[in-house]
Amino acid sequence: MLATYLTAEVIQIKIEVKDWEAAVRAGGQLLFEAGKCTSGYIDAMVRTVHEMGPYMVLAPGLALAHARPEDGVSEVGLSLVTLQTPVNFGNAANDPVELVISFCAVDHESHVDVLKALAMFLREEENQNLLRNAETVEQVLGAFSAQD
Repeated sequence: MLATYLTAEVIQIKIEVKDWEAAVRAGGQLLFEAGKCTSGYIDAMVRTVHEMGPYMVLAPGLALAHARPEDGVSEVGLSLVTLQTPVNFGNAANDPVELVISFCAVDHESHVDVLKALAMFLREEENQNLLRNAETVEQVLGAFSAQD
């Protein structure tokens, strides 16, 4: 299932960003360019962190950026950005972040299976390390294809 959503067009490897906001915007931009959301959704993801804090940093080095469906979602989507230099989101337990997965969903139910599949993939530390250490988009795509 992940290979259906995480395609080459929504993955960027080892990018440089100046801060967490730029990291979130990079992931959101990939969703926007893939036609999954509006540009307003990207702003909403950033605003969510400003308003609610870094709760989306779910595990050491991993953030799951998102906003609400009504903030401009066209269809369910995922993107993945790995960072050349990790950045702090303000989550003392899990900073710095080097993997930013962004998602958007059209409602509060349609993305549940996608997020379950993602959680199953990420619960394996080997898979997290593969993403962190990947040098090419093809390596990432291979990891997701192997899971399907």
